[in-house]
Amino acid sequence: MMNRKEILDGLRHSPTVDVCVLGGGINGISVFRELALQGVSVLLVEKRDYCSGASAALSRMVHGGLRYLENGEFSLVQESLVERDRLLHNAPHYVAPLPTTVPIFATFSGLANGVVRFLGLTRRPSRRGAVAIKAGLGIYDFLARKRALLPRHQFRGRKSTQKKWPALNPAICGSATYHDAWVSHPERIGIELLRDALSAGANAGALNYATIERADAGEILLHDKLSGEKFPIRSRLVINATGGWIDMANGTLFPADDRPAPLMGGTKGSHLIVDNPALHDLLDGHMIYYENEDGRICILFPYLGKVLVGSTDIRVEDPDAVRCEAEERDYILQSLAFVLPGVRIRPEEIVFQFAGVRPLPASKDSFTGRIPRDHFCTLLEGRDGVPPVLCMIGGKWTTFRSFGELAAEIALEALGRGRRLDTADRAFGGGRAFPKDRSGWIRNLSKSTGLSVDRAAALFKRYGTDAKDVARFIMAGPDHPLPHANYSARELLYLIGKEAVEHLDDLLIRRTTLAITGELSLAMTEAALDLLAAEKDWPELRKAEERSRFLTLMRDRHGVAEATLSARNEQRSELCETTARSG
Repeated sequence: MMNRKEILDGLRHSPTVDVCVLGGGINGISVFRELALQGVSVLLVEKRDYCSGASAALSRMVHGGLRYLENGEFSLVQESLVERDRLLHNAPHYVAPLPTTVPIFATFSGLANGVVRFLGLTRRPSRRGAVAIKAGLGIYDFLARKRALLPRHQFRGRKSTQKKWPALNPAICGSATYHDAWVSHPERIGIELLRDALSAGANAGALNYATIERADAGEILLHDKLSGEKFPIRSRLVINATGGWIDMANGTLFPADDRPAPLMGGTKGSHLIVDNPALHDLLDGHMIYYENEDGRICILFPYLGKVLVGSTDIRVEDPDAVRCEAEERDYILQSLAFVLPGVRIRPEEIVFQFAGVRPLPASKDSFTGRIPRDHFCTLLEGRDGVPPVLCMIGGKWTTFRSFGELAAEIALEALGRGRRLDTADRAFGGGRAFPKDRSGWIRNLSKSTGLSVDRAAALFKRYGTDAKDVARFIMAGPDHPLPHANYSARELLYLIGKEAVEHLDDLLIRRTTLAITGELSLAMTEAALDLLAAEKDWPELRKAEERSRFLTLMRDRHGVAEATLSARNEQRSELCETTARSG
């Protein structure tokens, strides 16, 4: 990525760009990439870290949206299925098929209610029986029939279902299995898309920890949140891709007496990461996609050696204040106990929790599940020196590429520019030149760099074919181990230097999966902080502030106390010793 100082210096000397994209989540990065690859002069501005909001809090599913069929959103489901299949092709290092099993508790339940919901005559959720599920899965298969990358759905009766999953609620009468996909490292996909955009050349620049705002004179000010510096920039068009923050962002761009009507009405979804090996194993690689007793859809599937369980759907007013509350945690655990009544989760087995705001359009619907999940763009005319603002409304993670493409087409038309390349089949990051023989590729990496086969395999799992660049960096200088057997200092230094890491949470929560998998110890936190502080040349006071900031964030937003991290020191130490002996 371009050096932050170089980008800021360039804007001071040449403060005009064609497009300024506000918001560095997955949709903002997507439209930024689309425009950058067309040669448009474009600046991306993100007030926190890239993919640190809703784009870090998704359910880790890459899917068509089976339940959206009830809302009549057939075009969205079809578009999502197309984009799902493209991600399986373009990002095979992070996106993989996921067999998904739906427990069925009745035959005809929900059929009539599903029809009237489809017609808009009721908002009430209801349980879905075998006939309703069969109809939905039939449509799902039909919409994906031309590509047929994944197997068609199948049904199991009560006996065969109980034989395969004996822990399921005994009240079931059968099950259905279909295939969607899951994403292992969604935040890293954002970083790789960003790097792909920046590969276009000097016409593209991106800044995290920065904002833009309207000045009194009608100028747009760029505010570097790290240095505190502000200076004016000019842009022919602003794209507001801030998701749940769209209305708040518009409030900073338009005069107080002439602000647009609210556009967003997001809902909060919370998830838990559970470390329960028995639960992980009984899932047998499947996601269980089930209805809680109140009709709310919940999910449960293996995730990086742990189990992800979610989610809730609650209206929120302040997207900055969202976190998984105690009652949400209780609801998720209750739903798990309903579908798997013999499973009990101890509090200490919840190793991480997260919550995010779904960027849904403004709606007064009393049932949040009926709010449309589709995406569209709204163009607000410029006022008092502020350029036109194109707002990206709605959207789901799976469709980030097509949504970015849509917004880019509108922007290109406004600029009088044409498209010169298509991203539909453009692999990115570690998905480029992805090998059919993964084991052979890993052995070759080990042989060419001198890293052990196990270490090369770990790098390939984390970075795909980009592991080659990481491995070369590791071997190019003196390295030393860290309090985690699978990481070394040079790997973290690579991430700090190449991926715009400015805070400890950027590194430990988003550039790596250490935090979300419950593998982060206090000792590893301190070691990572030492590396980051040295690279940033922080004095001791600044380093202490960063430590406090990170530990507070882990406690308040992710339910992980300092004492928990400290207790993991001994666990990680024992694991490292075991790994060393086995090696």
